[in-house]
Amino acid sequence: MGGPFDWMRDWRRKRVLARHRIDDALWAKATRGLTFISSLSAAETAKLKDLVLLFLAEKQFTGAHGLEVSDGMRLSIAAQACLLVLELGIDWYSGWLGVVVHPGDFRVRRSELDEDGVLHEWEDDLAGEAMPGGPVVLSWDATAHDPFMNVVIHEFAHKLDMLNGAADGVPPLHAGMNRDAWNAAFKEAYEGFCDAVDRGRDTWLDPYASEHPSEFFAVLSEAFFEDPMETRRRYPDVYDQLRLFYRQDPARRL
Repeated sequence: MGGPFDWMRDWRRKRVLARHRIDDALWAKATRGLTFISSLSAAETAKLKDLVLLFLAEKQFTGAHGLEVSDGMRLSIAAQACLLVLELGIDWYSGWLGVVVHPGDFRVRRSELDEDGVLHEWEDDLAGEAMPGGPVVLSWDATAHDPFMNVVIHEFAHKLDMLNGAADGVPPLHAGMNRDAWNAAFKEAYEGFCDAVDRGRDTWLDPYASEHPSEFFAVLSEAFFEDPMETRRRYPDVYDQLRLFYRQDPARRL
């Protein structure tokens, strides 16, 4: 059910799309090397560009530690973020405003109360973080140069996961999707992956995916878009669930 001001939001969006366009040369430069974007059809690319225009109009980019966020940086981040919602719509990113870009990895302070009531505090160095109800924080160095992870897809997958509460690896599933099938596919894959990590085996996915089911979902979302053929081969049931959720089949594009 739409809200009372949906008409105003829709009018503003139509105005954005009517008044703005993305420079072709800037788009080519910002998405260079991103094969998961260059493999899109012409119709999909046009849809993605519209989503990017809306994303840029509705989200506020801020550079940390004096970083100047250029148009190319904003466009690259927005294009990758909007790929996830290509068939879902920009409203899946509603409810928060900011994208904060650090020059490199950034440090955050953590605290956790264990079951014995003891408070543990430590510091983490991060390449990205998605805040519940708040901004997405990214390292530009990792975004632009890390060949082993896609920090944008990873953190925006967390944002989708958080739409129905704390990130737990189960985003809001569409009508017609079977929650039991989702849980079964991910549980089997996650437990097998954690077992391989515990045994010290080399793993195809980043071992960080074993930290929590939400991290497994985010890392597999990266793989789903960046290496769909191998994702489908290794985790066919998980691939099918991601295909249903994202309403995309990246392997078919290749």
